[in-house]
Amino acid sequence: MSAMLNRALFFAPAIVLAILTGNAYAAGMLPETSVILINVAEGEGVINVTNTDDQAALLYTSLEHLPDDPDHILIVTPPVARVEAGDKQLVRFIVQSEQPITTQRLKRVNFEGIPQKTADGSTKIAVTVRQNLPVLITPADLPAKSAPWTELSWSVDGQTLTVKNDSRYVVRLNQQVTILPANVTLTLPQPHVLPGQAHHLELPANARLGAGTTLRIYPVNTYGFAVDPFDAPLNT
Repeated sequence: MSAMLNRALFFAPAIVLAILTGNAYAAGMLPETSVILINVAEGEGVINVTNTDDQAALLYTSLEHLPDDPDHILIVTPPVARVEAGDKQLVRFIVQSEQPITTQRLKRVNFEGIPQKTADGSTKIAVTVRQNLPVLITPADLPAKSAPWTELSWSVDGQTLTVKNDSRYVVRLNQQVTILPANVTLTLPQPHVLPGQAHHLELPANARLGAGTTLRIYPVNTYGFAVDPFDAPLNT
């Protein structure tokens, strides 16, 4: 159980413990990638999810809309499917939007496997692992960009530091920001900056930003893996 559970934890922060009917076992649905990429030109994106358990289970797939991007522009199918032990289930994400999609959009998806009840009626504790993955939707005319975090602009007004994303790309990054050379650390409210979005951070009372100040951020790439820190200039 440990190897599967460790890998599940890497992809998903949420674990649901369900006491079904004491032996312990894990019901694991394992997605083939750590992110779902959808190009609007293709109309949909797909992913295979494998039932790594030794018995059949139900795969529940549900979309999660961010508070800062609540539009329902995707349909997932099938939302529920029975997957035999060791088998794969193809899950489709179909783009359905009344308005043209002109910027990258970010959603999240939950995959959860619910084991079937035991036939002999024995008491077991089932550990179901819910995996939560990002879904990145890209407009048809938007070229791939390996380092979209270079598009962020940073400015200061009094004791307020503002980061703004004027690009059409979603920027995902660690929430920690280090101000150099002062070595002051601030925390972003979200692990992303969406197109057109701005975050405002209050500076400590003793912080003074001026010429030569840079903001060290810790981006992640398209697949959610950390890359080298990036030092962004401050627009004074």
